Amino acid sequence: MLPVELIEYENASAEVRSVFDDIMATRKVDKVNNFWKALANHPVTLRRTWESVKQVMAPGALNPLTKELIYIAVSVTNNCDYCIHSHTKAAQKAGLTEEAFGELLAVIGMASETNRLANGYQIPLDSASQ
Repeated sequence: MLPVELIEYENASAEVRSVFDDIMATRKVDKVNNFWKALANHPVTLRRTWESVKQVMAPGALNPLTKELIYIAVSVTNNCDYCIHSHTKAAQKAGLTEEAFGELLAVIGMASETNRLANGYQIPLDSASQ
């Protein structure tokens, strides 16, 4: 059993449908994924989150693939299987190859390990690290 109901387009309020329509138009897809359907239980959160995601993930100084790689790295670190899958798919659409994905996971793993070592040893900053 799911902790929340997934709101399908045909059962959504007009407010939720307008957000779903914007998501589909922006992403050039014919349906929204379950993340958005779950957030539709609280339309204010749905709209706020979509507007933030749309703004942050829009083209800018970082290219779309780089943004997706960062999203994957944070999702791996936070153990969010849903986001790992969703953003890996988006990264593949933006040009991520299997080889690059392997390298990305190696970097994420190495950063996680060295971060934990640095935190565990409580290593002070020095002039070489600044």
